[in-house]
Formats: sequence, C-alpha cells, structure tokens
Amino acid sequence: MHERLSFFIKRDSLLHLLNPLTKIILVLSIIFISFISSWYWTSPALLLLGIVPLGFTGKIAKEFLTAALRLIIPAAGFIFLMQAFFQPVEGAVIFKFWFLDITQESLSYAFRIATRITVMISAFTLFLMTTHPSELMSDLTRRGLPPQFAYVIISTLQILPQMQAKAQTIIAAQQSRGLDTQSTFLKRVGSVVPLVSPLVFGSLIEVEERAIAIEARGFTSKKIKTSLHEIPDTKFDQTLRWALVMLVIISIVLKIWLS
Repeated sequence: MHERLSFFIKRDSLLHLLNPLTKIILVLSIIFISFISSWYWTSPALLLLGIVPLGFTGKIAKEFLTAALRLIIPAAGFIFLMQAFFQPVEGAVIFKFWFLDITQESLSYAFRIATRITVMISAFTLFLMTTHPSELMSDLTRRGLPPQFAYVIISTLQILPQMQAKAQTIIAAQQSRGLDTQSTFLKRVGSVVPLVSPLVFGSLIEVEERAIAIEARGFTSKKIKTSLHEIPDTKFDQTLRWALVMLVIISIVLKIWLS
C-alpha cells in the first residue's frame, strides 16, 4: 500500500483547482469571521453552509467526515464540557453534578467556543486535504516568501503524516519479529516502549538527510528559481480573494457597529 506523506487527497474538483493562496485566504476568512462575530449562530452556519458544502465540492466528503468523527467532534466535545463545567459564569443553574454545575450562561459560552474551534479545525482540515504541500511551497516562494519560511510551513504540515507512516512501518517490522501489539490493553501499552526509540531516532536521521538533500538542490541559493510546474492564478482566484477580503472588512464593520 502506498503511504501518503501528507493529508492531501487527489481529486478532480473545483476546490483542488483553486490557487493555494486563494484557499489560504478562504480558510483564514472563515476562521476570522467565526471568531469575530457576535452572533452565536455564525459558527454553526459557517460549518453547515460553508465548510460542509466545500467538502462535497472538493469531492472529499467521506474522508472529511471520517476526520470529523475521529478528531474534530471529540476535540470539540471535550472543549465544550470543560468550558461548560469549569467556566466561572454566574447565572441560573440548569444542571449539577457533584460540586460542578452548568449555568445557562456557561452553556452558551461553551457552545460558542466549541463551535468556533470546530470551524477552525474543520477549515484547516479541508485546506490540508485539497492542497498539495509542493504546490503550496512553490506558490508561496513565487510570491516572494523566503524559501526558509516556506520550508518551515511545509515541514509542519507534513510532520504528522510522516510520523504516522514511519510508526506504521516500525509496528509492522516489530510484529514480524513477534512483538505483541494486538492483545490486552496493558500488553499493548508495554509494546509501545520498543517503538519509541526507532521512531524518534529515525525521525532525527530523516531530518538530517532532508537537510543534505535540499542543500544539494541549491535551497539557499540567491538565484531566481524556476519550476516545471506553474501554479495557475486565474481571474476567478483573484476576484474570489478580493471578495473574501471585503467580506472580512464587512464583518469588522458590523462588529464595531453592533458593539
């Protein structure tokens, strides 16, 4: 089975064809509007009417739903409970458990925070699934971003998939040597220890090898670099970016006007 070293899922869709900068501005606009809005329904509306339809537009609805069930919803649920029980907001108590209680105000606050976090993680997940790291790096460096900063961004985006792929390889190798990783919970916890050292040291060696590779390709060269694969930046991309910027400005004006 081919191991992916990024979250990118190749599809033939309108969302995939957008310029990486356009998708970055789209994601940041959604997150900014979600956090700046004074209305509690803004984040759920952005999620249901914006992010979910974008998932279908990008033809990654199934993968996005899987990520939501495994990561986004549990994280948002945990944040909701923590904010609902431990946020010191006075008001009418609607639920009490031992020394913890939930008021109507704390419940409203927890809902707002949890939905905002859900929107933020969902938007970035959508971006990672529809944007190839190499295209993002090429487009950012073409626009004048120093290669060092672009490399840091790309490495950060690829860290989790690379660690996951390496961990799966190490687990398969250890299982072939008779390591028990599928029995009781305590035995599986004990089996984690032999996996940590190869994973850590392997990752450090990989960092050194990558540094040598990028230096061999003239990464720090001051000469203007060219690319065989040009990232298109259409009129639609440019118009959409300006429209998103205007939408953010309108949100700021509404926030100031209503406050």
